Amino acid sequence: MSYVYTLWFAFFGLLLGHGLVGAVVGAVIGLVFDNLRFGQRRKATPEAGGFIEPLFALLGAVAKSDGRVSAEEIAVAERMMDRMGLTPAQRQQAVASFNAGKQPEFDVTAAINQLRQWVGLRRDHAFPVLDVVIETVLAEGNPSAPKMALLRQLAFALRISEMELMALLAMKGYAWNTGTAGGRRGPGAGGYVPPQRAPQGPDPYAVLGIERSADDRAVKRAYRKLISEHHPDRLGDLPEDMRRRAEARASEINAAYERIKAERGFK
Repeated sequence: MSYVYTLWFAFFGLLLGHGLVGAVVGAVIGLVFDNLRFGQRRKATPEAGGFIEPLFALLGAVAKSDGRVSAEEIAVAERMMDRMGLTPAQRQQAVASFNAGKQPEFDVTAAINQLRQWVGLRRDHAFPVLDVVIETVLAEGNPSAPKMALLRQLAFALRISEMELMALLAMKGYAWNTGTAGGRRGPGAGGYVPPQRAPQGPDPYAVLGIERSADDRAVKRAYRKLISEHHPDRLGDLPEDMRRRAEARASEINAAYERIKAERGFK
């Protein structure tokens, strides 16, 4: 539990001229706010496994969105079940949900809303969920427009910005061509332009979600923000697979930052 408000209110109580009494009163008030915030964060993350049904249903919908479910997409779903260490009952639930998501009448928005409710205010939980869906979106290589549309819908619901989504895709080695906005139709683009696998590997600036023109201070600020959000120690009781994903993202962020530091020569 964080005691940010406790410390701040104690400090303000001291500054207001009430000495030790003011600091104690301020600390008590701040502790109330910290407890409320902690309770809200705990409430935002339901019981372990609560994401299985909506997540695998969404994976089925993503796989079917371009008209057919490929062997690669089925293999991705099966790997997810293995990596997450699902029990036989959970695995059966995941398979049923995946098959339900493939149906024409499936309500994608309802599944996304369930995931949003499960994530709550935990952005550190939103990124692993999005990462799982990205793996299905990229299962066949450059993703189709319907798949990207569902990915964007999920990112928006989980309060992940377009730039952050681009950074997650950059970590997978994918990037959009210059002049297109995230695969959308651009002026004179002649239609949907999907993200393409970058032959030189992830662009370190794209991984940090910044432009190459950003100054050193902006680079450091972006790095600190990202590494705090993606640090695996903050994930709580998420499955081991999602924890490993966070560790991999943290490694990518660190590697990108080190590359930029080496290029620019700052510490």
